[in-house]
Amino acid sequence: MSGASAAGAGDTVRLAWPDDAMTIAALQREVWLTDWLDAVQLDEAFGELEEHADRWRSTLTHSPEARFRVLVATSNHTVVGYAVIHPGTDPDADPVRDAELGDLAVVPAARRAGHATRLVQAAVDTTAADRFAYLRTWVAAGDDGTRLLLTSGGWASDGAYRELEAPDGRRIKQVRLHTAVA
Repeated sequence: MSGASAAGAGDTVRLAWPDDAMTIAALQREVWLTDWLDAVQLDEAFGELEEHADRWRSTLTHSPEARFRVLVATSNHTVVGYAVIHPGTDPDADPVRDAELGDLAVVPAARRAGHATRLVQAAVDTTAADRFAYLRTWVAAGDDGTRLLLTSGGWASDGAYRELEAPDGRRIKQVRLHTAVA
């Protein structure tokens, strides 16, 4: 799951550790503030940083099941992104066969350096090792960057779509992408 790349010898992906909880919480807040929410909405969605980190710490130490994983991308030993993978939760998912990439985030300052690509590949490798057949994820319809990242790696739309309500009341349309991992 880790290795050197053209982007830098210190660029790796590894399993997240409980000690990463504060960093992941801060990273998630930075990404969501940049991409989705304003400061008030961010606090409403996640609460204070300490309690947000406590929730991540609990997730990392008490996973809902053995195939629930949080991966982190590091650059020179600094966490710059994360991915959450778990058995599929959609109504049409088979949790034995279908895994879900529940969240994928890279801090804005570290984007376009290959970290998301490494996280996605590590998620594919990990779900294959966990004997899943497919990996699915939901992507905002307007998120061309993430959709291009995934489709250039062999992912495709499976025709599913949904709408979620953002904290500010906006409707966010999403499409589901999938790839075979077995």
